[in-house]
Amino acid sequence: MAGRSTIEDVARAAGVSVATVDRVLNGRARVREETARKVSEAAEAVGYHAAPAIRARALAHVPELHLGIVLQKERHAFYQDFAGRLEAAARLDPLRRWRLTVRFSPGQSPADFAETMAGMAGKVQAVAATGIDHHDVTSAVAMLRGRGIPVFSMLSDFAAGVREAYLGTNNLKTGRTAAWLMHRIMQQSGKIALFIGGHRFHGHDLREAGFRSYFRECAPEIPFLDTMINLETRQLTYETTLEIAARHPDLTGIYCAGGGMEGAIAAIQELGLGGKVALIVHELTPESRQGLMQGVVSVVLATPLQPLSADVLSAVGHVLEHGMAENPGQRFVNALVVTPESL
Repeated sequence: MAGRSTIEDVARAAGVSVATVDRVLNGRARVREETARKVSEAAEAVGYHAAPAIRARALAHVPELHLGIVLQKERHAFYQDFAGRLEAAARLDPLRRWRLTVRFSPGQSPADFAETMAGMAGKVQAVAATGIDHHDVTSAVAMLRGRGIPVFSMLSDFAAGVREAYLGTNNLKTGRTAAWLMHRIMQQSGKIALFIGGHRFHGHDLREAGFRSYFRECAPEIPFLDTMINLETRQLTYETTLEIAARHPDLTGIYCAGGGMEGAIAAIQELGLGGKVALIVHELTPESRQGLMQGVVSVVLATPLQPLSADVLSAVGHVLEHGMAENPGQRFVNALVVTPESL
């Protein structure tokens, strides 16, 4: 919409009178909850400058829901972006009022994740977390559930059967998608290298399984190097990439199924192998974006954080309002395929 949106634009979009919008905005008189929400949604849709105030008025009588968020790698751009997207989704939710408490696990060990999650007990109504699949984490999730606090896994699943739901990409399908792309991007026959973060990242295991299953089915003649554990660290991935490139001059593709991709990007660039070795990584960050533009990264498979964040709040809100499910489930978002031409 050209120019600055007006109260008339909001009224038109909501299908109500200007006087009704004014009553919602200024609290001059009681307005039906459904009408107030409709006005709030319309104000957001047209970009009205007072949309936050309208939303606050519309949800003034709605109980506040307190959600704890547990993420990893506090200084990593992807997780900072994810935290910001969750907070933005909470601010814009037209149905519920949210208070988010965001915590970052101090490390990648099972104890780090378990303690950070357990520390939310008694402070929040629900927890949504990224983490690893380990019995210590499962115990923390079971403790929280026993205290009436549902836990939702995000990006990579954990505590299946105990957590309330998983929200993220279908990692098995994403691994097969990466393999399909790799098969078509590789410019010559040769070996493929594959990195995962560790043995306890359920999502990485599924991506590896999907990636390998595709090649077993469609190109069984292409050889794989042994899967390498990079602990999601830049330096280890960098050093290992340099080593395998030196030992295997017929290296033709690298798939980073988890973190640490920055090291592979740096090594491929340093060796001048951009375009010669197909490199597929996950998540769009400043480093992967630059790698795409420089021709070092072939494809980025990115998690659509905006719809995922909205899905997380929707799932949590539903459970807090209707109770925990007898059969925990999962909700998928489709990974985005980003190429140099997408930027």
